[in-house]
Amino acid sequence: MPIRKVLVVDDSRTELMFLTGLLQKKGLQVRTAENADEALRSLAEDKPDLILMDVVMPGQNGFQLTRTISRDPRYSDVPIIMCTSKNQETDRVWGMRQGARGYVTKPVDPAQLQATIDALG
Repeated sequence: MPIRKVLVVDDSRTELMFLTGLLQKKGLQVRTAENADEALRSLAEDKPDLILMDVVMPGQNGFQLTRTISRDPRYSDVPIIMCTSKNQETDRVWGMRQGARGYVTKPVDPAQLQATIDALG
């Protein structure tokens, strides 16, 4: 499935702007959400082809939200890439166990992010 629409979930406006710019330069449509509630509303409105998920957010964190989305039959086919400052191997393993299909650490290297996205196809 070609990736055209991406939902970026991050509570940092700086990260949202950076990732949005990066993805739009690749010709992708980008929607953003600053927390779990916004992300779930956005999912219900327009299902994306990919989700980039921060971990450290107020309220429900990215691990919890990834688990919720990946276990929901309506969205379980949407790949999630964790995009986070949590750079320990245990964090990566935990993220993958929650349903993520990729794990990229911040600061995001554009080439690494693109390679991770490409690996999904």
